[in-house]
Amino acid sequence: MKRPILIHPDPRLKTVCDPVEDLSDSLRTLADDMLETMYDAPGIGLAAPQVGVMTRLIVLDCVKDEAAPPRPLVMFNPEVLAVSDARNVYEEGCLSIPDQYAEVDRPAAVKVGWIDTMGEPREEEFDGLWATCVQHEIDHLNGKLFIDYLKPLKRQLITRKMQKLKKERARA
Repeated sequence: MKRPILIHPDPRLKTVCDPVEDLSDSLRTLADDMLETMYDAPGIGLAAPQVGVMTRLIVLDCVKDEAAPPRPLVMFNPEVLAVSDARNVYEEGCLSIPDQYAEVDRPAAVKVGWIDTMGEPREEEFDGLWATCVQHEIDHLNGKLFIDYLKPLKRQLITRKMQKLKKERARA
């Protein structure tokens, strides 16, 4: 089931999420709903707070090649275990901040640990777009948005655009 995506500014997007204590069927259903919502948007990542659920869950799939099979990842309680010294700058966007993009500097590679849908611990190293995306989504779980990396003036400009967009959508 597709879920509505919260638009910044919304206090839930600035809230630190609670860890998943017990992996339930309702959380697995939420993960499936989030994947459907992300693919439909379309996007490459989505965090639970973006659909109004304050729990440490992210989904992502950074496969861009149409010929390649999708690689959906569901991560409960994801955490960055290690980061590379090398840095990468990507132009990031966010489903909660539609049509706004900015360059963000992050570690080029990260090692992430999480719990999968079967409750099994997993670890994987990510680089390139995957590394940027997983860091972006984990930031959401900590109440941080990609615009928080920007200079205040640019951040305020984007926030004002989002406030205007929310008013327009409310009237529609």
